[in-house]
Amino acid sequence: MTIEEIIAHLEELGGVLVHRPGPGDGSPEISWGDTFVHYAPDGVVPKTAQPFVTIVTKDYPGDETSRLDRPDTFRVSVAAGKESFTHWTCPAPGTPSGPGDPSATDTVMAHPVYGPAGWLAVVNPGPRTATALRDLLTTAHRLARARHERRAATTQP
Repeated sequence: MTIEEIIAHLEELGGVLVHRPGPGDGSPEISWGDTFVHYAPDGVVPKTAQPFVTIVTKDYPGDETSRLDRPDTFRVSVAAGKESFTHWTCPAPGTPSGPGDPSATDTVMAHPVYGPAGWLAVVNPGPRTATALRDLLTTAHRLARARHERRAATTQP
């Protein structure tokens, strides 16, 4: 899957804001060229919500194990919830899998930094992970939408 295919899938789900930082927008230079996806049906980046999907194209300080410095390499990170995280990281009930190789491509795994927060990641998704990644993106979208709706319900008079 390409970055554009991933973004197109997310946009088809509706209510998403795809933020691509770049020069002149006030974002840190390190984030330029990366993609951050929020559930934001009003088109405004939420002040209190984190993105539910990120697509990064380079190593960040303290997060070099995915080796995103390789040519044509990117990582999709997805907040798809506890159930999905457990499904992909525990091969048998109650048996956590090992950390594996964070630079492995076309493999669903715990995010090398944000795994403890329940994030999953795929470096260069391909034929083995395309269907699973679409499902994870759809689940993450559903969860982000539900959080947005809960917040909106609690802030209305």
